[in-house]
This record gives sequence, structure tokens and C-alpha cells, in this order.
Amino acid sequence: MKSVILIGFMGSGKSTVGSRLAKRLGYKFIDTDCAIEDVTGLTVERIFSKYGVKRFRGEEALLVTKLAGKDNLVISTGGGLVLSEENVRLLTTNGVFVSLRATADTIMKRVRNKRTRPLLAKGNLRETVTSLLEQRKEAYGIAELTIDVDQLTPEQIVDIIYKYLKEREYI
Repeated sequence: MKSVILIGFMGSGKSTVGSRLAKRLGYKFIDTDCAIEDVTGLTVERIFSKYGVKRFRGEEALLVTKLAGKDNLVISTGGGLVLSEENVRLLTTNGVFVSLRATADTIMKRVRNKRTRPLLAKGNLRETVTSLLEQRKEAYGIAELTIDVDQLTPEQIVDIIYKYLKEREYI
């Protein structure tokens, strides 16, 4: 069956929802940031600081190439993975995109104590989050299903995704 690709901004709940959804579906769960850290032996923060965003995006692209076309995966993507049209094209071959959308306020509450996230490490947090959300709105718009997550629990989100997949006979 198709893989489920969770997209959305950092702090939107992709990893939490993804691991729970994978368990419910009996699929393998892959968090792309964690997979990149495993392969490189470096944290995402270290990759960004030592080698820059270009190297990190290159690692993402390599991972996507390995995952494209595979069945029975729930993939939690890094927030910027879908900025690459090639990543999207490859994952579309056997995947359904689900976007988890959160407001800037929700994201700030969730990430404010996690300033190790490279794109949020400097400057005014609200301005950075608001600007990045606006820049990425179109990229996240590729999803078949978009869920506003601010008022939902992870289990409610899993239920919505599961119902959607069932109705479309993806599972």
C-alpha cells in the first residue's frame, strides 16, 4: 500500500503523529531528520553549522531517492524537504502527502525551548517562524489532506488520517 508522507513546519507534530500512525497501520516509521543523523553521524544542527544548508538538503535528497516508491512507510519529513520539486516528484510515485498545519503561535509554543533548530537559532523567533511559514505555504499546499492541528491531540490527528486513507482505499 501507499506510503504516507507527513509534511509541515517544524513543531507541527509530524514525528509524534507519524510514529503513532505507523504503529496503527503496521507500517515502518521513518523520521528523515533522524535518518540523516544516523547516516552522517552528525546532528542536524551540526550539519547546518559545519557544512551549511546545501549539504543538509543534499542528504535529504539522497534519502528521498532511497525511500521513493517504497510501500508501507510513514515518513515524517523535515520542514523544508518539500521545497525541492524533485523530492516531491520522487515521493509522489507511491506516497500520499498529508500536511499538518499549525499557527505561528502554536509552533512558537512548541519550539521556543528548542533553539537548537538551525533555522530558528538566530533572530526574533516570531518573525522567523512567521516568515518561514509564509515562504513555505505553497510547498505545503501540495498535500492531498491538510489538517489544522492546533486544537487536536495526536490521536485525533491519527484518526483523521486513518479515516482518510481508508476512504480512499489507500490502506
